[in-house]
Amino acid sequence: MIPEHYRKMLGQKSAIREIFAYGMERAKVIGPENVFDYSLGNPSVAPPEQFTQAMLDLLQTSDPLTLHGYSPSLGIESVRQAIADSLRRRFGIAYEARHIFPTTGAAGAVAHALRAVGRPGDRVLTFAPFFPEYRPYVEGAGLRLEVVPAHVEDFQIQFDELEKRLAPDVAAVLINTPNNPSGVVYTEATLHRLAALLEEKQREWGQPIYLISDEPYREIVFSDEPAPYPAALYPNTLTCYSFSKSLSLPGERIGYVAAGPDCAEAETIIEICGQISRGTGHNCPPSIIQLAVARCLNVTSDLRVYRTNRDILYKELTDLGFTCVEPGGTFYIFPKALEADAGTFCKKALQYDLLLVPGDSFGCPGYFRMAYCIDTDKVLRSLPALRKLAAEYR
Repeated sequence: MIPEHYRKMLGQKSAIREIFAYGMERAKVIGPENVFDYSLGNPSVAPPEQFTQAMLDLLQTSDPLTLHGYSPSLGIESVRQAIADSLRRRFGIAYEARHIFPTTGAAGAVAHALRAVGRPGDRVLTFAPFFPEYRPYVEGAGLRLEVVPAHVEDFQIQFDELEKRLAPDVAAVLINTPNNPSGVVYTEATLHRLAALLEEKQREWGQPIYLISDEPYREIVFSDEPAPYPAALYPNTLTCYSFSKSLSLPGERIGYVAAGPDCAEAETIIEICGQISRGTGHNCPPSIIQLAVARCLNVTSDLRVYRTNRDILYKELTDLGFTCVEPGGTFYIFPKALEADAGTFCKKALQYDLLLVPGDSFGCPGYFRMAYCIDTDKVLRSLPALRKLAAEYR
C-alpha cells in the first residue's frame, strides 16, 4: 500500500511550482518575453568564470576514475578543509574539516540538520514568513513544525510570541536570514536577543537548543556590511549553506552543514549526518562539483542586478500604495496585497500576465511574493501591468 503520508502530499503541491508551470504554458501562447514571471527563485545571472574554468581544469587534468568516483561518505576531505578555512577567515570561528558536511544544497543541509538534532515528536520553531518546504523537511524527520507569527512591521522576530512557544520539547529553532520570502536580514540586535533567550532556556532546562540557520542568500545583501553570522553569536548553531545563489548553481545541488566548533556534540553531529545519508540515500553530492566549488570560495556571481531590480520594484510598489518592507537582501520582495485574500489578488494579476505567489503558504495570508531574479528589462516592462493591476483597487 502507498503510504498515506505521501498520498496526502499529492494534494499539497507547491504553489510556487504550480504558478511557474502555468507561466511555462502561458509562454507557449504569448511568448516568454510577455510573461512577467515573478514566481520561482531561479538565479538570473551566470556563474562566475572561475567556476567554469575550475570545471574545465578538473576535466582536463584529473584522473577520470578519481574525479567521477564516489566521494567519502562525509565528503571530500580537501573540500571540507577548504570550506572550514574560508569560514574561519571570514567569521573568526575555528572551524576544521571535521565540522563540515557537504550536502545536496541547503535543502539537503537543513534536512540533515533536523534529523541530527531532533527526536521523533520533538518540536521545531520557525518564524513567519518562512520557506514552505520547511514543513516537509521537518515532518519527514518525524518532528513537528510550529510557526511563530510574523511581526509584519519589519519582519524581525516577534519575541513575545516566541517565548510562549519555547518549552523543553523544542529541539531546534529554524531561521532563514536573509529571508525568503521577505528579503529581510535579521539585525545583529535581533540575533543577540535570540541567542540570549536560547542560552537562558538551555540553562533552565539543562539541555541544548540548536539553532539551525538556513543561509543560501548570505552573499546577496544590499548594505555595505555583510549579513550578521548567527553562529558567531550562538555556539549551538548548525549553519546550512548553498552555493546555488552565490555562484548561480541551483541545478548542481551543492551546499553544506557547518557545526560550530563550540556546538554541543559538533563532531558527532557531522558523523551522524553521514549515517542519516545512509538511511535517506543522500550519499554525498557529485565529486566534481564539490571540487569545483572548493576553488570558488572567494568569488560570487555578479549579483548587482538584484539590488537594481529591488530598487525599481520597491519604489514602484510603494508609489502605487502597496505596504512593503524594503528588502535588505535576497531577490524577493513581499508586499501586502491590495485585498484581504492574496490568492484572489494573485489570480487577478494573471489577467495582466503577472505571476505572483500568494503569501498563505509562507505563513502570511494577505501578502504576496515577487522573485525579482529576472532581467532588469523585463522588470521595467512589467511595470505597466503592475500599474493596471493596482488601478483596479482605486
